[in-house]
Amino acid sequence: MSDDYTDEERRILDYLRDSVERGERYFRAKNIADSLGLSSKQVGVRLPELAEKTEDVDIEKWSRSKSTTWRVEPA
Repeated sequence: MSDDYTDEERRILDYLRDSVERGERYFRAKNIADSLGLSSKQVGVRLPELAEKTEDVDIEKWSRSKSTTWRVEPA
């Protein structure tokens, strides 16, 4: 993985990659944050940025109800 990622970004990507390998596809920032000990805001701000710059997984804003759901697929 490139050095273009912050520690938090790496942790989020590792979490997403591992989860996608187990078959998960839909995520909310709050659930990722709870698993990683980060705030929902920290994760929510980084997901759109990671969607633009990572080639490890495909991150797509999927739906917005009370909170945004993100769909993540293997790249």
